[in-house]
Amino acid sequence: MSRVAEAAVLAPTGALRAVINLGNPVLAQGTASAPTGVTVDLARALADHLGTFIELSCVDAARDAFAAVRDGQADVGFLAAEPQRAEHVAFTDPYVLIEGVFAVPASSPLRSAADVDAPGVRIGVKEGSAYDLSLTRTLRHAQLVRGAEGTAVFEAEGLDVAAGIRQPVTRWAAERGDVRVLEPRFTEIRQAVATGRDRSPDAVSWLRDAVADLVRTGFVADSLAASGQDATVPS
Repeated sequence: MSRVAEAAVLAPTGALRAVINLGNPVLAQGTASAPTGVTVDLARALADHLGTFIELSCVDAARDAFAAVRDGQADVGFLAAEPQRAEHVAFTDPYVLIEGVFAVPASSPLRSAADVDAPGVRIGVKEGSAYDLSLTRTLRHAQLVRGAEGTAVFEAEGLDVAAGIRQPVTRWAAERGDVRVLEPRFTEIRQAVATGRDRSPDAVSWLRDAVADLVRTGFVADSLAASGQDATVPS
């Protein structure tokens, strides 16, 4: 496809509409009026590659970003490539890998992530997050309790476990001082770029190639470093 054809399919309004999830502090920072971070940089780079303007909209949760892409309100979004979502949107390969971890009270008898899936254990999760979807798919015995944030519902309801992204959970645990992070991670979250299922295979292929090139050239790693974030970029 030519760049004109790609832009017509991926950005049919004439601007690439990108939805940014400010609820993931590793990938986006700032405010709705002035967002920053690797997802913002990626959105701008993709628009530059297409030769289009960029229009950013911000949400506070992955479920809202997913809905925007699924329903055609955004042309691209930045989401964990979960099987439940892949039924409704098309994904590139991941541009960054993030770990999901558990935290427990310091006095908890739970010693590792493998101990968590047990009868009677209640886990706080952010509703609709990648780790909510992952745990919904894999847990057999423990109960999920959903809220605005896994750590917040853990505190509000006196739960046994909080689940979340490693970096903010680790900071939260250090600030509290009375909780500890369990090892190892319970999931690896594969963050990718998503677009609508109605986009042509050629356009999706172009998007995959463009994101892979931004990973390969070091753009993603440089953007993460510039925003002060520590996450794994696929090799």
